[in-house]
Amino acid sequence: MKDARDIIKRPIVTENTTELMESNVYTFEVDGHANKIEIAQAVETLFGGSKVAAVNTMWVPAKRKRYGKHYGFTSKWKKAYVKFTAESELPDFLG
Repeated sequence: MKDARDIIKRPIVTENTTELMESNVYTFEVDGHANKIEIAQAVETLFGGSKVAAVNTMWVPAKRKRYGKHYGFTSKWKKAYVKFTAESELPDFLG
């Protein structure tokens, strides 16, 4: 089994995800090979007093970017929306 820090790469904190945090939904960039069960177990391991209610995943597609007169693509990556139960201790990313 992979280490939890290998599955959860980083939290995603934007205006939209900050509004989702009010309803106990947190967003993470995750390993592309991880499934929903592994993501839930990794989040519960990293944030000890939390219980995961649901995990939704999606692939963020590669975007075309221009570098001077040349074009390239960014990498595609996997995003996970993790919903915690109401009685969970929630992580604090905002400081």
